[in-house]
Amino acid sequence: MSETLARPRYRLFVEADLTEGAAVDLPQAQAHYLGTVMRAKDGETVALFNGRDGEWRAEIARVSKKAATLTVADRMRPQAPEPDVWLCFAPLKKDATDMVVQKAVELGVSRLQPVMTARTNASRFNTERARANAIEAAEQCERLTVPEVAEPVALPDLLAGWPERAPGRPLFIADETGRGTPLSDVAAGSEGAIAAFVIGPEGGFAQSELDHLRSLDFVVPVGLGPRILRAETAALAALTVWQAVRGDWRSGGPAFR
Repeated sequence: MSETLARPRYRLFVEADLTEGAAVDLPQAQAHYLGTVMRAKDGETVALFNGRDGEWRAEIARVSKKAATLTVADRMRPQAPEPDVWLCFAPLKKDATDMVVQKAVELGVSRLQPVMTARTNASRFNTERARANAIEAAEQCERLTVPEVAEPVALPDLLAGWPERAPGRPLFIADETGRGTPLSDVAAGSEGAIAAFVIGPEGGFAQSELDHLRSLDFVVPVGLGPRILRAETAALAALTVWQAVRGDWRSGGPAFR
């Protein structure tokens, strides 16, 4: 049945389990979005996903400004494996951080890890805001999961015990000094598809941080071309190269929107 029906106009991430016939009560914010912002009506369909059960079509049983109940109908897509790439990044100014989070979700990251460095300009990281941005981006780009948004950690704490905490996961550092191997070459020579990238702040890493990073055998310095990139550009460029060479870009995907 799902192959012959039009795709729903709306798509939402929910925490509830999704099975045929289940009733899903939306929180007030999502009910407001459907009923007031999008002016959805009873009987219209919504695509739902929870990161576990695939993507399901649901029908709006009732919707108002403060509440909405949906009835789950049929599954449109089964849950499928997604890339296992982490982005560890120094928080930037608010709008730049928002952009990094949103675009990293579109590029398939599985974990967003804010990292406080010696030159990090942002004094704090709003985890709740980042989580909301990640959910919205996942809804828009039609991925089946929402990446984990971790609490900020200091760079030394991120590095301490990395091989035990992230076994088999190389940590690629975007090296702005030009001493790193081109990322495209590193990606082409990698055996696995799991990875983590650490991107420094505006102004780059302090020399002491670079020296420490280069001394660790699980850290791989990589280059991102001949030009100096802004921190947000470096993060998205690294993810793009990795997905194109080692990730799921090789399998194609939906048309651009």
